[in-house]
Amino acid sequence: MSAHTRARVTLKLATSLDGKIALANGASKWITGPDSRSEVHKMRAAHEAILTGVGTIIADDPLFTARLDPMPERQPDLIVLDRSCRMPMGAKVFSVTERQVVMRSNRNIADALAGYERVMIEAGAQIAAAAIKANVVDRIEWFRAPIILGSDGLDVIAELGLETLEKAPIFQRTGIIERGADIQESYERIR
Repeated sequence: MSAHTRARVTLKLATSLDGKIALANGASKWITGPDSRSEVHKMRAAHEAILTGVGTIIADDPLFTARLDPMPERQPDLIVLDRSCRMPMGAKVFSVTERQVVMRSNRNIADALAGYERVMIEAGAQIAAAAIKANVVDRIEWFRAPIILGSDGLDVIAELGLETLEKAPIFQRTGIIERGADIQESYERIR
C-alpha cells in the first residue's frame, strides 16, 4: 500500500430497530440472527484486518474469525485498541493461529489502520464514533434485527459532538437485503 493512501474502512453495525447494541446490563448475544452472522463471516474474509477495542474483547470474548466452509487459509489480522493495557492474555482471539493480533495503545484511529488496504471495524459505540469523527469510515454495513430494546439500551454510536446538522456525516444507502428476519443496509459515505 502506498504511504499516501489509507485503508478502505467498513464499519459493521448490528443493532435492534431502535439502534441499540445491547441491553443496559450489556447483554447482546445474539441481537441479529444466523443469516446475518453468516454474512458477517463472509465480510470478515474479504478484509485484511478487523479493528476493535479492548472493551469488546472483555465484554464478549469474541473470536473475530471468518468461519466459512471451506475455512480461509488465513484469518484477518485483529487490531485491538487498548490504551490502558487491559487486554486479557487468555482471550479467545489469541487461540487463532492463522492471524496476527496487533495491539495499539493509541486512540488515533487513522494510525491504527496503517499498513492495511481493507479493514472492517467491529467495535462498541466509542470506537464507532471515533472512526466517524476521524473521517475514516468509507462504508457502513448495518444489520438490524426486528426487536426494540428501548432508551435504556446501549447506543450503537457514541456522541459525535455535533453543533449543527450541516456538520453531520452523510451516507448514501446503496443496498438493502433481507437476511432471515433481519435487514442488512449498505451505505457509502458522501460527506
